[in-house]
Amino acid sequence: MNVNKPSDLTWFKSSYSSGSGGQCLEVAACPATIHVRDSKQNPTTAPTLSVPTTAWHAFLGLVQA
Repeated sequence: MNVNKPSDLTWFKSSYSSGSGGQCLEVAACPATIHVRDSKQNPTTAPTLSVPTTAWHAFLGLVQA
């Protein structure tokens, strides 16, 4: 499996996303990278943002603070 392809990742929808299709954020975690996409678009073609897990955890720490 090529985990660099978004279609091969396991995506999780944010609990803050609405059930009506609005504000949809999805995240997929790999050992060294976190992938984020806006799934309001077609999820299979939506662009993704990939960041190192260390940067993601630092971001979450700042958001929670």
